[in-house]
Amino acid sequence: MTEIQLQGRRVLVTGAARGLGESFARALVAAGAKVVISDVLHERGRALAAALGEAAAYVPLDLSDEASIREGVAAAVSQLGGLDGLINNAAITNSGGKTLDELSPQVFDQVMNVNVRGTWLVTREARPHLAASGSGRVVNLASDTALWGPPRLLAYVASKGAVIAMTRSLARELGEDGITVNAIAPGLTLVEATEYVPQERHAHYLQGRAIRRPQVPEDVNAAALFLLTRASGFITGQLLPVNGGFVFN
Repeated sequence: MTEIQLQGRRVLVTGAARGLGESFARALVAAGAKVVISDVLHERGRALAAALGEAAAYVPLDLSDEASIREGVAAAVSQLGGLDGLINNAAITNSGGKTLDELSPQVFDQVMNVNVRGTWLVTREARPHLAASGSGRVVNLASDTALWGPPRLLAYVASKGAVIAMTRSLARELGEDGITVNAIAPGLTLVEATEYVPQERHAHYLQGRAIRRPQVPEDVNAAALFLLTRASGFITGQLLPVNGGFVFN
């Protein structure tokens, strides 16, 4: 049971059918929020929404498709009756294990298109609804990889660095509407999306953390939920690493 309370808050989470997104959705419902789960994994997304009950719904949303983003955000707002919070969680890696010479321009562009352009477009579509809320909150998922620059992950690291920079710019623009925009930078987290990561990278993180244990999705929930509360209204444009002290901001 989470100690952060979000009764009645209406939140859209992208990429929420599994991994960190699923953990956010479960924690939000436990905190009393109403949640729309969005993803391209339709069966898993619908199953999760059904498991979470009346407080959750699913809408398809593909960050690589502008029309899908527009339709997905509109459907989410319709389901929720408004929008108080947005967690821009959806992202792809696709470049893991490739050196800068092995990485293709097509893959680089695909990663930037989803992780950066997609995050911008979802936020753009959500802005008027978040503004109407009177206490709109945006939480962008970055990564601590952008803070220490691991090799053989160039496109992903570049995209998450862009998300951090974009968070600061968005915070100034959306501040006009009373909307806060912050970013969280998780460390290497044990989810399906990181199963490809070599064991030596997991060991590198484990040995380098101040808190020496594996990171799990639940470790990130409290930071995201706090930044969605009304109480966080004077915190904006900030980056919060959540990585057990592997790297400091």
